[in-house]
Amino acid sequence: MRVAIGGVMLESVSFLPLLTTLADLQAIEAAGPAMLERFRGTNTLPGGFIAVCEAEALDMVPLVFTDAGAAGPMTDAAFIDYADRLCAGLRAAAPLDGVLLALHGAMTTPTRLDPDREIVERVRAVVGRDVPMALALDYHANIDAHLLALADAVFGYHYSPHTDIAATGERAARCLLRMMRQGTRPAMALVKPGVMVPSIFSATGIAPLSGLVAESVAMARPAPGYLDVTVFAGFSYADVPNCGFSVLAVGDDAAEVQRVASGLSDRIVAMRQDLLHRDLVLDITTGVDLAQSRAAARPGRPVVLLEHADRCNDSTYLLRELLRRGVTNAAIPYLWDPAAVAKAAEAGVGAQVSLDVGGHSSDRAGGPVGLTGVVRWVGEKDYRTTGAYMNGRLVQLGMAAVLDVDGLTLSLVSRPTMTVDEDPFVQFGMRATDFAIIVLRSKTHFRAAYEPIADCILIVDTPDWGPADLTGLPYRQIPRDRVFPFNA
Repeated sequence: MRVAIGGVMLESVSFLPLLTTLADLQAIEAAGPAMLERFRGTNTLPGGFIAVCEAEALDMVPLVFTDAGAAGPMTDAAFIDYADRLCAGLRAAAPLDGVLLALHGAMTTPTRLDPDREIVERVRAVVGRDVPMALALDYHANIDAHLLALADAVFGYHYSPHTDIAATGERAARCLLRMMRQGTRPAMALVKPGVMVPSIFSATGIAPLSGLVAESVAMARPAPGYLDVTVFAGFSYADVPNCGFSVLAVGDDAAEVQRVASGLSDRIVAMRQDLLHRDLVLDITTGVDLAQSRAAARPGRPVVLLEHADRCNDSTYLLRELLRRGVTNAAIPYLWDPAAVAKAAEAGVGAQVSLDVGGHSSDRAGGPVGLTGVVRWVGEKDYRTTGAYMNGRLVQLGMAAVLDVDGLTLSLVSRPTMTVDEDPFVQFGMRATDFAIIVLRSKTHFRAAYEPIADCILIVDTPDWGPADLTGLPYRQIPRDRVFPFNA
């Protein structure tokens, strides 16, 4: 049996002025047979597709795949390019027995509110209704019934941190195989509770969400009477009408999937106030005060300061505050600033450089910070992830530099990259435990690596485009009268 695999993934922050371009996506894509080499054995959706297809001796037709993470909306030209390439690849590969697509579910463009659905629509137009299609989506996907009408089965990650990405690809591939062998299609039920939460509190290890997710995962069964359940948290920084939580059940029994999805959705409505965790959000001054006192009182384990509202890895609020206080033995990894990296590279290792760094992605990013430091490392840097999140994935930082700024270690990168594991330290000959205070910008994914080693995690709110209070953002598309917390 011949199965096409491919996809394009982007988590779009609607409010960011910087768009994700075709060049950005092409720089990290893999196409054709190179997809198999790039993703085999990795904790990625293509990695999960490949694992099942190879185990079942299916004939894979790799199309193209790219994943730009979280960034500004994709340009329309880039979207059209990838949609066209996927469809052209499908036409060339015909006849096919099945299609596996990896999509995020929270992508936007300047003129499209649901381009993920449009990709599925275009793919369906090429392959027809008789060819089964399974989709694997991010846990933060914003979805609705229009998508379900186009696909035969839809699956999402169960956990955030996303330690089960490949497993999700495997779930989709196994269901596709089932459809191809049996000639049947499962029933699907999608229920939206009308609840949005900031990304930091979509972490599935934090109660009460943790209990709900664990229960949904436990419901799954391969047979008799197939059932799969996904609780999608949605992505609240994409300004789209279908934003927010969704509960999706896929199974053999239409009545059962509706009952399961409705029951879990009702539970989310009941716990909506408790999902916001307002007591855990600190202002900058309080957060740094606590970090310094904890670091002094309990040395040996780093304190994590989470600058969570940063959506482009270049906010400078905590950098400015740490420098103002003269904090040492602290680290800020992966600040995105290609121009500053270029100047550090020109100066070379051992040189003292004066730079204006960060704060350039928008007028909410804090503005550039002037500093002087010594270049400790500089060069091109690519590596494969060693942590649980997307384990084995190729990370391409481009040119990078590590600076010592009066005892504060700052690494600069040319491509925006979240710090989600210890690689930003290990890859440069350091360890996270070398530092008393570490500033991170991840929302949930860092928890897999840092909860075991950190003394504590302090969530600091800043005025950037990913705040804890969603009601202060200039939404235009969400139905405020039907979505919490706007209708609270």
